[in-house]
Amino acid sequence: MLPYALAIFLACIVLSLVLNIWRLLTAPTVTDRILTLDTMTVNAIALVVAYGIWAGTGLYLEIAVIFALTGFVGSVAYCKYLLRGSIIE
Repeated sequence: MLPYALAIFLACIVLSLVLNIWRLLTAPTVTDRILTLDTMTVNAIALVVAYGIWAGTGLYLEIAVIFALTGFVGSVAYCKYLLRGSIIE
């Protein structure tokens, strides 16, 4: 039962990533693009976690945490750049 559930889950996440790429290309404002990149980061984390469950190892959870930290820092830096014009004061 678990392989079928993982297959359906992966199909939904891949569909979500495709729709996010479409939204990234057609977003009218920069803030919409930032939100789309955040959503794509969450989807990538979900893919890594699902692959870790499928592989039966916890190693991929550490990779998911690194993706989460990188996505958060990137979003904060990009928003700070848009607001102030510089990242480092």
